[in-house]
Amino acid sequence: MNDSRKRILKLRQIADKDKATTLKARESWHMFTIMAEFIESTERLSALGPAVTIFGSARISHDNPYYQDCVDVAKRLSDEGFAVISGGGPGIMEAANRGAFDGASASVGLNIELPHEQKTNPWQNISLNFRHFFARKVSFVKYADAYVIFPGGFGTLDELMEVLTLMQTGKTKRIPVILVGTSFWQGFLDWIRMQMADKALIEDKDLNLVQIIDEPANVVDAIFAFYEAHDIEPSEEERQRMLYL
Repeated sequence: MNDSRKRILKLRQIADKDKATTLKARESWHMFTIMAEFIESTERLSALGPAVTIFGSARISHDNPYYQDCVDVAKRLSDEGFAVISGGGPGIMEAANRGAFDGASASVGLNIELPHEQKTNPWQNISLNFRHFFARKVSFVKYADAYVIFPGGFGTLDELMEVLTLMQTGKTKRIPVILVGTSFWQGFLDWIRMQMADKALIEDKDLNLVQIIDEPANVVDAIFAFYEAHDIEPSEEERQRMLYL
């Protein structure tokens, strides 16, 4: 039902021409900055080879066991031929880059401009800077052959749920999603099972998208076990779907 009282102006209908011109110029320039971020990330990362994206809290300190475990995981992955992609900041992101930097493969940081928390860590062979969260998130997903997720806050959960949604809906290929830390993640997975799966808000098989592992060596073994049964290269159909992330 149309409401005749509503009057929704299009940009070209704004009476103040100077204002309209300024708005159009600002929005056009904004679109170019978004395009530039996608172009740069494609140029820098397309030839990266096998890679694992690691998520986790920026607030985890050097003396936290999760920090040490993340350094260990990243070093093992790097030495086994996987580039490691992180958010490029402190905490778990730093641990991921630090471990990979000491390994044989590339350490990649996808940095984001934030008013607090984010500070670029120095352990990056490839460093990209983003202003837009969504462009950065596409890079996290597009170039990953597995995800390793350490404890974190809202940002980590956002990234985890984005990954699970894309795989559940078939927008990207299904690859290992490993949650590190039973004591942190088990309650969350129990809640998903009771409040989502048991109420038919997701399918039971969706629970199989993730696994919890505690030992760094077992994380690497799980990724290799997956790719012993699956081709690491996406099919042509998967490539086409990933164009529309």
